[in-house]
Amino acid sequence: MKQVLTIAGSDSGGGAGIQADLKAIHANGAFGMSALTSVTAQNTQEVRSAYDLPIEIIVAQIDAVFDDFDVSAVKTGMLSSSAIVDAVAEQLTRREVEHLVVDPVMISKSGYSLLKPDAVDRVKQVLLPIAEIVTPNLHEAALLTGGEVRTLDEAKAAGEAILALGPRAVLVKGGHLQDSSTSVDVLWDGEGDPILFSADRIETPNTHGTGCTFSAAIAAHLAHGKTIREAVGAAKVYITETIRYGLAIGKGHGPTNHFYFLNRGDMGDGRTET
Repeated sequence: MKQVLTIAGSDSGGGAGIQADLKAIHANGAFGMSALTSVTAQNTQEVRSAYDLPIEIIVAQIDAVFDDFDVSAVKTGMLSSSAIVDAVAEQLTRREVEHLVVDPVMISKSGYSLLKPDAVDRVKQVLLPIAEIVTPNLHEAALLTGGEVRTLDEAKAAGEAILALGPRAVLVKGGHLQDSSTSVDVLWDGEGDPILFSADRIETPNTHGTGCTFSAAIAAHLAHGKTIREAVGAAKVYITETIRYGLAIGKGHGPTNHFYFLNRGDMGDGRTET
């Protein structure tokens, strides 16, 4: 079984972060392992506080995984400080990771900052150049490029600009594009014009953890030997269905349903699978 490592923060509510990553990795046919960077106190409504783990503990977790497991792919999520970004980038460079998915987590859905401002430049300087694919949402793409990203054309331009920073590919997630009636993601993979991945725009409040889930699914498919285009395509189908059958739990934005395909009764949105 392919083994995938996620290096990210914890979500006490279970819908995003390490918890979402491990579910998505398993749901897409790989075995998930983790290196925790930060502990957050959060639920479906808000992130209340966050605590970064000491650098030596983060590094020790990464070492422990690589020293024992055959790691086929890695994804990064919440790396909240410059010191954490530098430490993780150094470890992954030393390990010569082939399939690295960087989800540049910067802010929570409730507006809580998950990446310190000075760390944005470190992500651009030391992490993006070693990534196979980077998966920013519109807000993150704007912060990485210094411009507004609201329309499909702006998403295309932002993706091309981020590609110039060194990753092999960039996927700008367009779930909130202003000029699109569907959910359109823009992939730049260095092979000509950008590729658009389109799916139904599902009207639901239950979208907590979509970015984490999408990027983790991409990592799992890369671990299985798929090309970047194939991995993104398979992950796009998966994330669309996890949103379609999202779980109406909690009092805020409920989580996606990572195991929607298990067909075990109530799907959490009032429907029942048979």
